[in-house]
Amino acid sequence: MPMADTDTDANPDNVFDLERLRSLIELMREYELSEVDLRQADQRVRVRRHDEQGVDLAPRVMAVPPQAMATSGPATSSAAAPANENIITINSPMVGTFYSKPNPDSESFVKVGDTVGTETVVCIIEAMKVFNEIQAEVSGRIVAVLVDNEEAVDHGKPLFKIDTSR
Repeated sequence: MPMADTDTDANPDNVFDLERLRSLIELMREYELSEVDLRQADQRVRVRRHDEQGVDLAPRVMAVPPQAMATSGPATSSAAAPANENIITINSPMVGTFYSKPNPDSESFVKVGDTVGTETVVCIIEAMKVFNEIQAEVSGRIVAVLVDNEEAVDHGKPLFKIDTSR
C-alpha cells in the first residue's frame, strides 16, 4: 500500500498546501508581484508583500473564512505611516488608472471628511481592463484625496490620507 508523502500535503484540492504556498511566494518574487489571491471552492489564500521605502518585508499569508470571502474586494492597498502616527497613507497597490467613482454618473466612493471602515471601497484602479476595488483596510476619516479621477497611477503612489484617531 503506498504511503502518503509526509514532506508535503500534495492535495490538488487544498489551497493551503505548503508546496503551493511556496510556489506562489516564488512566483511573486520572480514577477515582482505585490499580491496573489487564490480562491478555490470555499477556500481562499491571499499572499501579500508590503514594500515600504524600498525594503521588502516577508510575504504574509491570510486565510479568509468563506463568509468573509464574498464581501472582500479583489485588491488591497498598502498603508504607510507618515510623521503623524494617526495619519495613514493608502498607496496604489498596482499601476493603472484611478477612478474615484464606480461610473461617470455616480458620486465618488469617498470624499474628504467621510468616515471609512476596513472594508470600505475607496476607489477603483483599472489595470489591463480589470477593475480592482481598493479597500481602506483601516478605520478612520478621509483627510485628503491625493489624486484626480481618471489619473494614471504607479505602484506605491499615495492615493488617500486617513486619520485613524477618530
